[in-house]
Amino acid sequence: MISVNNLTFTYPKANSATLHGLNFEIAEQEIFGFLGPSGAGKSTTQKIIIGLLKNYGGSITVMGKEIRDWGQDYYEHIGVSFELPNHYLKLTAMENLNYFQSLYSHETHKPIEVLEWVGLKDDADKLVSDYSKGMKVRLNVARGLLHKPKVLFLDEPTSGLDPVNARKIKDLVLRLRDMGTTVFVTTHNMTVADELCDRVAFINSGQISVIDAPSTLKKQYGKREVTVEYLNGTKHTSEKQFPLDGLGDNNEFLQLLKSGNRIETIHTQETTLEQIFIEVTGEELTV
Repeated sequence: MISVNNLTFTYPKANSATLHGLNFEIAEQEIFGFLGPSGAGKSTTQKIIIGLLKNYGGSITVMGKEIRDWGQDYYEHIGVSFELPNHYLKLTAMENLNYFQSLYSHETHKPIEVLEWVGLKDDADKLVSDYSKGMKVRLNVARGLLHKPKVLFLDEPTSGLDPVNARKIKDLVLRLRDMGTTVFVTTHNMTVADELCDRVAFINSGQISVIDAPSTLKKQYGKREVTVEYLNGTKHTSEKQFPLDGLGDNNEFLQLLKSGNRIETIHTQETTLEQIFIEVTGEELTV
């Protein structure tokens, strides 16, 4: 669906390039995460792919066509939800979506339908100026989905949302993927990426260091160990680590299970995407 080859970009009057030869592909019906701290090049890459920044180096094809060769019809096929809300504050949510709906030439979803998807149906007739930040973020998502895009670009899709509404948006994104939508997510939130993305790319200082599935990365960089937490005959807990390989034949592990000590937890030493990012790039994640 998207192919990026040797992408470079330098802002006017900048002393150095922001992007240094990025290469990646996004398959149809894939949720692809672009992960990194602020200033890493995430938003710049997204802005180039959606056509807001010109004069890039390299090649970008979307739906088999170079970005430079697309006209305004490009925006009939892609949807964008920016991190910062961008709506007409003196209009209601319904009035906003009715207006944006009128800009498209093909069939769209009904505005009330997408508002229901993001949990704003009951607030459809409220002025957007009276919306909280989280409600405005959800309205952004609804606006991006209105025209049934083939590719959806999400920038920090759960920023400012409480856990319940963040879960609602994540479930919606997964459902859209299952319905055939390709999703490009830019975020510094590794937990969101881990829950959503089929594959992720780590970007830092305008360069990509790793691209793979979150589960593959965690297996590659995690420790193949099991930690058992147990009560050792007192009120205090103890821990022991055992190699995951050959665990079923590990006599010490089996004896601990049969010892009569109360087992509190057993878990593998799985790492997190954030820890992997730090290990791979040597950089902390900052907002």
